[in-house]
Amino acid sequence: MQKQVLALYREFLRAARSKAPEERTRIESLVSSEFHRNSSQVDRKNFLYIEYLLRRGKKQLDQLKSPDTVGLSSLNIEVSQTK
Repeated sequence: MQKQVLALYREFLRAARSKAPEERTRIESLVSSEFHRNSSQVDRKNFLYIEYLLRRGKKQLDQLKSPDTVGLSSLNIEVSQTK
């Protein structure tokens, strides 16, 4: 699963290259902060939530790859995690 997360991160950075330079920087910053935030806040053993984040990320990546998409926005979702 760790390989899937890293592959998704790299794909986001590759997709950002196809956008305008000023938007590319913003996308890279947003993607980086989102991945870092999730790496510190999500329990590594919570596989269901990680799989959900992967699916959501793949959908966002597909949208970003679209030539009609010029940028990416952030959506903060607070999820209470019970242990």
